[in-house]
Amino acid sequence: MSGRPEQLFPLFAELETLQGVGPKTAEHFAQLRVSAPRDLLYTLPYSVVDRRRRDSIRGLELPTTATVEVTVGRHRPARNKGGAYRIDVTDQDTEFQLVFFHGRSRYLTAQLPEGSRRVVSGKLELFDGMAQMVHPDHMLPVEEAGEIPDFEPVYPLTHGITQKTMFKAVQSAMSRMPELPEWMDGGYKAKQGWEDWHVAVAAAHTPGGAEDLEPVAPARARLAYDELFAHQLTLAIARSVEREQPGRSSVPTGKLQSKVLSALPYRPTGAQGRAIEEITADMASARRMNRLLQGDVGAGKTLVAFMALLVAVEAGGQGVMMAPTEILARQHLEGLQPLANAAGVVLEILTGRDKGKDRRAKVEALQRGDIQILVGTHAVFQQDVGFADLRLVVVDEQHRFGVRQRMELAEKGKRADVLVMTATPIPRSLALTQYGDMEVSILDEKPPGRKPIKTAILSTERMSEVVDHLRRAIAEGRQCYWVCPLVEESEVMDLTAADERFKHLRAVLGEDVVGLVHGQMPPAEKDAAMAAFQEGRTRVLVATTVIEVGVNVPNASIMVIERAEIFGLAQLHQLRGRVGRGTAESTCLLMYQPPLTEGGRKRLEVLRESEDGFVIAETDLQMRGAGDVIGTAQSGLPRFRIADLERQADLMAVAQSDARALMTSDPDLTSDRGRAARTLLWLLRQDEAIRLISVG
Repeated sequence: MSGRPEQLFPLFAELETLQGVGPKTAEHFAQLRVSAPRDLLYTLPYSVVDRRRRDSIRGLELPTTATVEVTVGRHRPARNKGGAYRIDVTDQDTEFQLVFFHGRSRYLTAQLPEGSRRVVSGKLELFDGMAQMVHPDHMLPVEEAGEIPDFEPVYPLTHGITQKTMFKAVQSAMSRMPELPEWMDGGYKAKQGWEDWHVAVAAAHTPGGAEDLEPVAPARARLAYDELFAHQLTLAIARSVEREQPGRSSVPTGKLQSKVLSALPYRPTGAQGRAIEEITADMASARRMNRLLQGDVGAGKTLVAFMALLVAVEAGGQGVMMAPTEILARQHLEGLQPLANAAGVVLEILTGRDKGKDRRAKVEALQRGDIQILVGTHAVFQQDVGFADLRLVVVDEQHRFGVRQRMELAEKGKRADVLVMTATPIPRSLALTQYGDMEVSILDEKPPGRKPIKTAILSTERMSEVVDHLRRAIAEGRQCYWVCPLVEESEVMDLTAADERFKHLRAVLGEDVVGLVHGQMPPAEKDAAMAAFQEGRTRVLVATTVIEVGVNVPNASIMVIERAEIFGLAQLHQLRGRVGRGTAESTCLLMYQPPLTEGGRKRLEVLRESEDGFVIAETDLQMRGAGDVIGTAQSGLPRFRIADLERQADLMAVAQSDARALMTSDPDLTSDRGRAARTLLWLLRQDEAIRLISVG
């Protein structure tokens, strides 16, 4: 896998080698993420102009685009500077005018001599009862008119790039397309009725009508599948490289687990039982576990994770649970402590706060194996922290771990198993995209005893009623979160929004009743504000979205979310899950600023009607699109040029099983199909995967 295959060289040459592309144009192309001829092949038209020839413009509904053969009549040069230069023309049945602003007589008489026959194509409009074509897109002698396609592709443009430049450059790039060996499974390709790669690219750029622009059009579907397949192949390679590193078999005795189960006030749900079985089987095998535990708010992930940690301890080793922040690490500690007590295992915490003698004592205890389960933040990664026998790393997926970070993490544990937990229900198609290298366990049942949360939708005009409601709740000893929106990503503005709400509520409810926490605070202040709320010293916590992550305050039973219409559904669902953790009836008030759009109202109603995170996530995906659901910037979601994640989710699932099957039958990609697949990885710039294969 030394380097890019030679047949791809022409597609990765300089842009300036293409027709009509100079250094300046090449710079403009960069705005469209186009830096090589290959990128032009993957920049597909988004609409078409119907330029089919007609005999006459008579009977057309104007304005419209028309292509017609005409006889050129009188030229009428502009009478004053800046006026219009007009040329009368007649087709078979009727006459109209061609209009040019700043038209130069010499040029126009040469192009359109009186009495000549020409094919003109452009936008026809009615002006003072006369049909006019202003600046035709095409004016050609009849014998050259074959150059005008029946359906002209319309490309995305950017400053400095015209349709003409784009069309020419694409044509030029297509003339260099090699016939590549087929990387697709032959049976599947035949069943779908798809063409070879170079045929599909050419077809995608020469649509025969609007239907050819749809994601389901055969040429586009084939190219989309290639993208999804290359992405899944990259994940499958990462997965097999990860699996080739030998794991450790951790076989549980069941002793500690049964102690915990008998101490629980309820029985685990069926989903929890299944997840525990899947994880236990993974840990007992000699392969390294790399599993995602996906569960909705309150589905009981903590118990499942703790059972997995006990497998490591029963097998004579240690486990660590990583949290993104100090607050969350402490919270995990609180959640796990009663379980650890029941099992009789030693549980400790290690964060950046541990200093000096204390820290040294903990590090030594870890190295001796006296601490069996450790909860920690990134501090666990420091050089001097070593384990006697680390067998399981549990990562709380609040800090968007990518494939690369998961690999680094596992190295620390010298072949330790890895379990990643996420509280964000992700629709299956997106889970495949983001976590395609992992096995997935899903918790889709709620443990008994979680009370439903009442959700209401109110206009901001009813602010005073909401504040009265709070006043009564506080008098009854309850607590409340008040979430202010992140305004346009500008943190300064968020601050003022949160600050003003904080001052207003303090004025109405009392100085010491209301706390504030936002992203700009120093960590120590943030911790202090959170602690005051957790301990019940403050009753209302005004916050920007920093609280959606994991905070547990059982006494908080009201959640107010301002400007709920600008939040994502999944995010609103996460926020709502912060209440309803105690014994009190809980409510969530979604406040919107009128007028509410149709889409906005529909989204908020989904929340009112459902508490199932997976249902909500699927709806969110349909309504907003993939990038928004996970937040493209930090999601690590690949940016596909052609594949449409919302509308081609089914192809993603096929691509995943296909990629995994290929890696199983041909792990080094040396068969004919395997070598073709390597070419695809180069073609689609999957450099990460290529590096892994050459290393692996």
